[in-house]
Amino acid sequence: MKKKSASQSAFFYLRVSIGLLLILAGVLLALLGIGEFSAQAQQRKVAATNSRNPLVPAFFDCSQLRALGIDKQENLRAGAIAIYCGEALGGSPDPSGDTSQFVQELLAPLFGTVDQDLVTGAESFPHITQSETFTAGNPDNPNEIVVAYNDSRGVFDNPINISGASVSTDGGNNFTRLTTSNGQSPFADTFGDPVILYNRPTGTWYTVWLDAKCGGQGLGGYKSTNPSDPNSWTHYSCVHTNSSDDRESGWADNNPSSPFYGRMYVSFNDFNRGGGALFVRYSTDNGATWSHEQQLTRSFMRDVQITGDAATGDVYVASMNEFGGGLTTRSNLFFKSTDGGATWTNTYTGPTFPAPGRTTCPNSYFACMYNTPQGGYWRHMGWGEPAALNGIVHYVYDSRNTGNGDPGNIFYIRSTNGGATFSAPLQLNTDATTRAQWQPNVSVAADGSLLAVWYDERETTDCVKGNPAVPCYGMWARKSIDNGATWLPEEPFSDVVSPLPGQPDPGIIAEYAGDYDYGSAVLTQHIHSWVDGRKAINGSSQQDSFFDRDPASAGGGGANLVKAASRLTHGSAGSFDINMPLTGTSGVEDRDSNGSYVAVFTFDAPVTSATATVVRGSATAGTPTFNGDEMRVRLTGVANEQIVTIRVSNVNGDGGSNDVDFGFLIADADANRIVARPDFDEIKSQIGQPVTAANFRNDIIPDGTISRDDAQTVRVHKGESLP
Repeated sequence: MKKKSASQSAFFYLRVSIGLLLILAGVLLALLGIGEFSAQAQQRKVAATNSRNPLVPAFFDCSQLRALGIDKQENLRAGAIAIYCGEALGGSPDPSGDTSQFVQELLAPLFGTVDQDLVTGAESFPHITQSETFTAGNPDNPNEIVVAYNDSRGVFDNPINISGASVSTDGGNNFTRLTTSNGQSPFADTFGDPVILYNRPTGTWYTVWLDAKCGGQGLGGYKSTNPSDPNSWTHYSCVHTNSSDDRESGWADNNPSSPFYGRMYVSFNDFNRGGGALFVRYSTDNGATWSHEQQLTRSFMRDVQITGDAATGDVYVASMNEFGGGLTTRSNLFFKSTDGGATWTNTYTGPTFPAPGRTTCPNSYFACMYNTPQGGYWRHMGWGEPAALNGIVHYVYDSRNTGNGDPGNIFYIRSTNGGATFSAPLQLNTDATTRAQWQPNVSVAADGSLLAVWYDERETTDCVKGNPAVPCYGMWARKSIDNGATWLPEEPFSDVVSPLPGQPDPGIIAEYAGDYDYGSAVLTQHIHSWVDGRKAINGSSQQDSFFDRDPASAGGGGANLVKAASRLTHGSAGSFDINMPLTGTSGVEDRDSNGSYVAVFTFDAPVTSATATVVRGSATAGTPTFNGDEMRVRLTGVANEQIVTIRVSNVNGDGGSNDVDFGFLIADADANRIVARPDFDEIKSQIGQPVTAANFRNDIIPDGTISRDDAQTVRVHKGESLP
């Protein structure tokens, strides 16, 4: 949830915890010391009673709500204060519709596979709200995907816990919601606003949330090297200790060739400084410390999202000038760092455009997409998501058409000079209706393909909050296969048209339906999540987070390449694989097999047909063979000391392709890309030992024994290297 909102937790009512209330009371005293109060603040008396929600400071002075910028914060704690002060309503059950009518109208998605409900396990009404998603994958194990989101099941838990995540270990075909023995997520004492990052040098996943352990409402979270195990997540040192952070975003540099490999960046608004000034903090030691901070603006500019260029290591923050909020105008801004976050430049300030929406929310700062009998619903200000690759920067956002009353259309802008200037906006949705399209996100894959995904009403004529009998919106997408230069036609991405989900949790601000979805790509596929209302509880549609994926190739569906390796048999010791990463620097095949090797490609689904072609280097690819999710290609005539690039294409008839680099350097036992004395010493230390998965690289002549002949190969190839 990344918006300025009227309180510091827009999500939940919580049980009173005396200890937490005392902490928050101290936080309030700190908040009251910042700057002059806004003239807009309504002069109310201090409330005579405490809230039963521990997110609300004891005896909070509601007259200071706007002075503290709480009305502009979008986090869940801000919403709890707004509810307490009578500035907003908590959620409530919506009237049930005619559930006998089948409303999950099937689409014919040309993008994506089968939608997956991320919310598994038991639900306890009314604490059933899950939305606002951040999706990421593991580049070293693309089958491992983590989606973080806001989850209200811990709204009255002690300690507070309104953060959730689901994990897939099979490439997105199935997910499990993380649940510990107490029935909650592993992320105790956090207030949502999800960020999930993978730190490749350490193989560690990091969540970033609004964290009570970090000053009351700072930034922190939990980490794990085994994300599917809910008991493996442990709290790490705070990203930022503060009492009024909001709308954080994050990006990790996972390119081993980057000068800033391993750095993790978090952007956020700090409402204790400059009324919501924009900041970035980053870690240079794989998340151990977060002491580096840079201020990007002196006053409030919305932190939309942060991203980076995986090829160059440049980092970009997309921001928005909201011009006082409501249904006024907006302007997009970009900030850029080329030195690993040490310095930042405002490279771009775009023209103004009309805000999307149909009305203002009950909190009049925010625009809302829907009118309901209870007031505006689904707050949204036009925010989108940036992406970047090879110096080309992309951004999607939305705007309403004031001429024909269309409340929202999706626009794309592109920069070919690193964010200095951007193209004229391209409208991605081409429907002829005046139905809304809103809240887009975009991902870029290593092959330069882009996938923009958004909420889309074009298939329907009406929306009724919480009514499962009235279809409202589907997820639509549009793809580019040339880094944004041209775009394929838009197509459905989700499998059904969803009803408009309600928000029944009384501890969550009524207009909340998730403030953003952060999509990304892992190797050859785009991974995206969203809020969906197809799953009714107690006769009403409600918010569940859903997931789908799409290959980075031109067509949708099919099997996705998730792993490549060079395989050889070492006599009776068996066969062993040397991994060949799908992106970045190649692996190193150090075994001498007289120029004959087997390239093995593993997919996330069974494969029955594909082609393999050598497009770089000296080698010949034979006819592929198939076994389940695996394709094997015999390589012959492979010269030593070279990179061979194999293009895998037409997998199961899909027209896309993937290029994979295989490095060949005989006797490079330690895989450091040069044959030298350490290789000899390594092999010599293993002479006479059985060949195992731990030492098979020392069996240079792969016959199942490590001998002096293997060590002698180092003398023959000493000094040879790979780039």
